[in-house]
Amino acid sequence: MSGNPFGRALRWLGRSTEELDSEQAVRAARESGAQTIADCADRQRATLRGRIAVLTLRPRSGTPWLEAELNDGSGSITLIWMGRREIPGLVAGRELEVTGRVSWVDGRRRMYNPYYELL
Repeated sequence: MSGNPFGRALRWLGRSTEELDSEQAVRAARESGAQTIADCADRQRATLRGRIAVLTLRPRSGTPWLEAELNDGSGSITLIWMGRREIPGLVAGRELEVTGRVSWVDGRRRMYNPYYELL
């Protein structure tokens, strides 16, 4: 049975802006040929597309590490560029595509020194 179409319409209309933005981001990533962050496994090479939510400089043992939290609507991954203090054009809110190997560290996804393209 397909259910009440009126009820489905109300659920669709009642979605938050955040849910709609997430769905749009996942759709854009898939249409570009990128994988979604939620579907990435440990040690998998992946191309991801999303938006930078947070950008942070974290020195580790005297070496700068530029960290960016990338979100594609399905999840998030921390991008880490070791030895970098900044990347021109990389700011919070910027959309980009990255390629590299996904690692699981302390229960979180990370990608070290990914190849990137600012969109």
